[in-house]
Amino acid sequence: MNEIATYQEVCEKAVRAAGAMLVECIGRVKVREKGPADLVTEADLASQEMVRHAILDVFPDHTVLGEEGPPDGGPRGEYRWILDPLDGTTNYVHGYPFYAVSLALERNRELLVGAVYNPVSKECFTAAAGQGAFLNGQRISTSGATALSQSVASAGLPALVQRNSPDLQVFIEASMYCQSIRRSGSAALNLAFVACGRMDVFWSFSTKLWDVAAGALLIREAGGVLSTPEGTPYLLDDGRFLAAATPTLHQEFCRLIREATATA
Repeated sequence: MNEIATYQEVCEKAVRAAGAMLVECIGRVKVREKGPADLVTEADLASQEMVRHAILDVFPDHTVLGEEGPPDGGPRGEYRWILDPLDGTTNYVHGYPFYAVSLALERNRELLVGAVYNPVSKECFTAAAGQGAFLNGQRISTSGATALSQSVASAGLPALVQRNSPDLQVFIEASMYCQSIRRSGSAALNLAFVACGRMDVFWSFSTKLWDVAAGALLIREAGGVLSTPEGTPYLLDDGRFLAAATPTLHQEFCRLIREATATA
């Protein structure tokens, strides 16, 4: 087995194991607010520890950056795993079956492998650099949509939405041009859904790198476009992004963002 295949195997096994644990913990975990309208549960923490140990047992010289700390992720080595142990915590707490474990590996800021696992549907989206994107082992690709009027879009809004926030301005503008808009509460799954063609556009001005790392690789390997909202190259540590199924649709949505935020 080559190096990338080994990384991919560890990545997928880790998210599947953590996802199974999350399902087992439903209704039995304590919940607290780590910020206004921003929830965390014991399941988030347990999932993070499970994945961290699964990685470091195999790759002890790697580092792991998880959403639930430590704040700086510890020292950054050549290989860094980026983890959201429960993306969609509010959904999870309320019994809404749309949440995931998201995990990616980067080497010197280059994404190598990634996986997003929804333990409710048992769908595991995986990608490896230069090798394509897959859903439960079957190759996937973006929808091919080229016009906003044909597109289902998804918005990643912050936990507390301000009346004058650019996220909301774009949401309002997009609702007038897109076929439909969704706000489903899991950035990782929204990106996976764009990658497999269930959605056509996804944007956010407020995500963190652990929300997006695995999904960013899925988008690229599935033939989609990922950039900043302005259309410039996307940087992993930037929380603002726009993902689209095709270059034509991406350009059209960039234009919509410019118009929506011109007076915001």
